[in-house]
Amino acid sequence: MQRRQRGVSAGLLLLLYQISQVGLQNIPSVTLGVLVLNIFLFLNPLRPLSEVCLSVNEAVHRKDWQRLLLAPFHHADDWHLYYNMISMLWKGIMLERKLKSKWFAYIIAVFSVLIGVVYMVLELLLVIVLDDPSYEMNCGVGFSGVLFALKVLNNHYNPGRVSSVLGLPISSKYACWVELLAIHFISPG
Repeated sequence: MQRRQRGVSAGLLLLLYQISQVGLQNIPSVTLGVLVLNIFLFLNPLRPLSEVCLSVNEAVHRKDWQRLLLAPFHHADDWHLYYNMISMLWKGIMLERKLKSKWFAYIIAVFSVLIGVVYMVLELLLVIVLDDPSYEMNCGVGFSGVLFALKVLNNHYNPGRVSSVLGLPISSKYACWVELLAIHFISPG
């Protein structure tokens, strides 16, 4: 896991600008709390990324289960934080208003842990299916998995919509899957 720069940077400044354009008064409380927590931990990480990233080796073999809680709220760099939090801002505003704050907070908490569990199960399956133990070492951080789950939930509550993925109109029902593929090809790893 590469070390990232700390402090104020272009991605962080752009994120703060976007938040100011929406207006703090227009951001529901849980969404705002998630944004603040992620920005705070970006500026003041609890530990180096190599000590919070989630992998089968670290979490399962070394029994460092706290990584399930830490990995989603740490980001590799300012642009990783920017893209995730802009996505959280949009999805959070839509879903929190629809589901109400308490239920939305519960969903964020559950998704934050479950996504890590799913990630580790998928990595273990890759080890078994491909007979390649290197997948146990893959170590990830960030809120992307939670955002993907929120996008699926948002599509469920808002069916029949059309989303733009890389400028292409795609049915929202399929947009989350196209977005996942696009992210993989644009920013692998």
